[in-house]
Amino acid sequence: MTGTLISLISILIGIVSSNLFGYFKKNYTFGFKGNTLIGVFGSILFIKLFGRLGFDPWHIMNNGDFDGFRLSINMLVSALGGILGLVFAKMIYKKLNK
Repeated sequence: MTGTLISLISILIGIVSSNLFGYFKKNYTFGFKGNTLIGVFGSILFIKLFGRLGFDPWHIMNNGDFDGFRLSINMLVSALGGILGLVFAKMIYKKLNK
């Protein structure tokens, strides 16, 4: 597993988590396309933020050695980024449309 593949899987998890959250919480949805876009950017933002702490894909693949704990934290952060990105986008949308 390479760092690029881990990054792509993390983004996919962010997309899926934001779409599932939007599906179950109807008042936080922007439709499939909107949720997908917000999930991509939310997961990338959170991966970059937590990557500084050592949970980025290149630290997970430390010289060819695989760290499963860091991978699970990365995937959790990616899902959280997709969900929180959707929540923050909806908060901004509501503020602007008052």
